[in-house]
Amino acid sequence: MAESPAEEKTVVEHETLKYSLLGPSLTKSGQDNVDQQKVSEIIYNASKGSKYFNNEEARDKNLTQKIERILEKKAQLEKLDLASDRRKADEYIAELELSRDLSQVVVHIDCDAFYAAVEELDRPGLKDVPFAVGGGVLTTCNYHARKFGCRSGMAGFVAKKLCPELIMLKLNFDKYTAKAQEVREIIVDYDPRFESASIDEAYLNITEYCRRNNIEPEEAVEQLRREVHEKTKITISAGIAANAKLAKICSNKNKPNGQFSLPRDRNAIMAFMRDLPTRKVNGVGRVFERELDAVGVKTCGDIYQYRQYLAKLFGDKAFAYLMQCYLGLGRTTVQPAEEYERKSVGTESTFGEMSNTAELRDKLLATAQELEKDMVRTQFKGRTICLKVKLHTFEVFTRQVIPPKAIYLAHDLYKYSLPMLSKLEQEFPGMKLRLMGLRCTHLVSMKKPDTMAFFGFKRKPTSLDAIESDSPSTDTSKRKASTLSTPDSNEEQWESWPDELLFEDAERQEREDEMQELETLSQEIDKRRHHGKEIVPNPKKGEEVEEEWWDCPICGRPQSASEKAFNEHIDLCLSRQTIRDVVQETTESKSTDSTPAPKKARLGNEKKERGGLPGDPKQRRLCFG
Repeated sequence: MAESPAEEKTVVEHETLKYSLLGPSLTKSGQDNVDQQKVSEIIYNASKGSKYFNNEEARDKNLTQKIERILEKKAQLEKLDLASDRRKADEYIAELELSRDLSQVVVHIDCDAFYAAVEELDRPGLKDVPFAVGGGVLTTCNYHARKFGCRSGMAGFVAKKLCPELIMLKLNFDKYTAKAQEVREIIVDYDPRFESASIDEAYLNITEYCRRNNIEPEEAVEQLRREVHEKTKITISAGIAANAKLAKICSNKNKPNGQFSLPRDRNAIMAFMRDLPTRKVNGVGRVFERELDAVGVKTCGDIYQYRQYLAKLFGDKAFAYLMQCYLGLGRTTVQPAEEYERKSVGTESTFGEMSNTAELRDKLLATAQELEKDMVRTQFKGRTICLKVKLHTFEVFTRQVIPPKAIYLAHDLYKYSLPMLSKLEQEFPGMKLRLMGLRCTHLVSMKKPDTMAFFGFKRKPTSLDAIESDSPSTDTSKRKASTLSTPDSNEEQWESWPDELLFEDAERQEREDEMQELETLSQEIDKRRHHGKEIVPNPKKGEEVEEEWWDCPICGRPQSASEKAFNEHIDLCLSRQTIRDVVQETTESKSTDSTPAPKKARLGNEKKERGGLPGDPKQRRLCFG
């Protein structure tokens, strides 16, 4: 008997839902030979009827409708003459080509099944059996478990259906952090300014290391991997390429315990990207993949064919990002993660269903108190405060308000967020929550500028200068700000945040949301699940020696214990009286002369009055007026 059109539509919709239920970790290594259709059926049947399933079904329907609108718009565009859009796209491609940098060697390293590998060190018997680390949700699986279709971000009860023999271990964050630090202490020798992407992966720029040691990049990475394994007993995989985007893709090619080097040559890069599925690019998640697939973009090579449509269908930022993917372009700058500008500070927690009004307010106050700690630690106030809640139906709602002043204290955070919570309670009578979070945006630094820095005086570091770990939140930036001072300025300077990181973090946010929903479904909530996203400062290369300081007898400020530098500083301190005299003379000159002389002439006269002595080369030139 033939199926009705409505039944056919349901079957099609559920096919896309089954694909969505496979989760964001579908592209994890070890999944290539897994029957994903069988896995999707098991997940589908195991979660069917749950609130999580219903929410995913609703989201999938919304995405299907969005794709239908995209296709309608594309059909309309196909009737138009888009020659000008095609020309603009070609001009942009030509412009991007000019920015191609093939001179750098960027490496992405990724520890293999990190949490599981650390556990195997304590329990060697686990090496030959399928096991996973995590509570209600798998955080890491060893490669034996991956053969059954188990992977990170999967609900534990689903994994058990795929692999009944699966052994589940509880997380031990202290152990993983200690081991990660051992790895960092090795890679810092190859690039002191390496960039931690998470607890078990990092980017390095080894261009200078290879030049200094007269060694080929592939040999250097083999040496690094060997050294990490010998000293930590952990294996790592690596990708070597001309930029961070390509290096990230390459590190997944020969996992586990392997490396892949993409020649730093334009033709080789274009050929590599041509047949690469869009999902393999870090930053293209399940949603964006489906949208691109619907319009005909299945590989990065397909992007060029549809270049005239992309900006109108997906927006300018997505268009620019996709053009970079087509060309295989990415950032070559690698720097400590804490040097990226912080966009927000926030905290949130997941809990069992909560609907009692008093309990919700207590939870809001506790959240405000946690956020205050993060604001104080990061030294920021916020001009905007956002409230995020997730209902028991897995629907997420956010509200925001702009207080009359920048705030950071728990009292103020609670005061201005409470009306938003009350309004939500009116909108959803009997509201039951599973998650609550607060976030401050439009940040204002609370760090006091060092006025003496104008004179080149060195300030003694304090405990506040130490870079703190990132707060346990789902902050989409996930990068901490730090002040980058320059010799001539005491203003805070920020490193720019590359656009490609916007897409990488959007994909990461998708994984975080998936993890939260599965944890709630399993009723086993891990409050420290964000541990892997924390940012810690890079270890210092070599032995750390405590710096000695001498106090200046004139200004009393601590200085480096260098006799030459200390004497120069004292000379500068003593010259401040001379500086005041110059200012006073200039002021008196202005008050007595009815027609002031030109500035250059005045300075020349002052030099003559001083006997025409040349300036002391040790003194910094100061300009007043």
